[in-house]
Amino acid sequence: MSVQPPDSLCRPSPLGDHALAAVSLGTRDIPGFYVVIPAGGAGTRLWPLSREEHPKFLLDVTLRGRSLIQATWDRLIPLTSPARTTVVAGPAHVVSIREQLPELQLDNLFCEPGPKDSMAAIGLAAAVLARRDPNAIIGSFAADHMISGTDAFLSAVAEAVEVAKKDYLVTIGIAPSHPSTGFGYIRLGEKLGHKEAPNARLVSSFKEKPDARTAASYIATGIYRWNAGMFVTKASLLLTLLKEYKPDLYDGLVKIAEVWDESEAARGRALGEVWHTLEKIPIDNAVAEPAAAQGRVAVVPATFGTYFGVYRLRQCYG
Repeated sequence: MSVQPPDSLCRPSPLGDHALAAVSLGTRDIPGFYVVIPAGGAGTRLWPLSREEHPKFLLDVTLRGRSLIQATWDRLIPLTSPARTTVVAGPAHVVSIREQLPELQLDNLFCEPGPKDSMAAIGLAAAVLARRDPNAIIGSFAADHMISGTDAFLSAVAEAVEVAKKDYLVTIGIAPSHPSTGFGYIRLGEKLGHKEAPNARLVSSFKEKPDARTAASYIATGIYRWNAGMFVTKASLLLTLLKEYKPDLYDGLVKIAEVWDESEAARGRALGEVWHTLEKIPIDNAVAEPAAAQGRVAVVPATFGTYFGVYRLRQCYG
């Protein structure tokens, strides 16, 4: 059950008036928008179908001829370009990703020596991209999402970019279809009132994955959305937040980024010296939650559907 509050959370965006035609033509590029695809995972969530060296995002779980990371690429490329699309992955997956994404530029495949959770992965991309383009706006989207309603998804991302321009860390809230215990939840706050982003609201708070009764109570209010971990922001703002809330992690990532494009040898030395010292923490805990408490995080409530979840996939594949 999903209950909407009296004032509908999702209104047609002015960005969407031309969206359907633009998407069909593949011409909805957003200048200065960079896509970051964190491609982590140990391959355990769909074991034995997925393995450590062949995790879920490399599988064609929808049986449509494209793996999940390929589908993520296909879904986002209308908004950007191969030159502005990056993937952050571990060494065990680099070869497979290059095979599956031949359009991905070599210098846009960031190899992290070991798993450090989403903050280090996204923060590394932000630090490197901020040096390449100080005005970069980045959007982070997991490699293993399955999305239904691509047009609504693209409109939500475009709206999130408009909000990010106003110096917010922006997330995209998914309309809950049932009281899931597999997602965290976003409590919607007051409307921002931006003409270019009529759906955008402040994030009142983030909630950890709840039990079934709590999830049902959230949905009954109509003011909660699923948190699927999609974030859009200025790369420079993300680094500012990271410096404020996690200064040691910020210092380490900046040190790596300073030499990232200098040479492969310099990059390898910096990774060897710094990466193992970085804190392992999700982006939600590192910056999103404390920033939300200060009114610095916005959410674009969206109407598209997201993936079935591991339990449903296990039902499909046995």
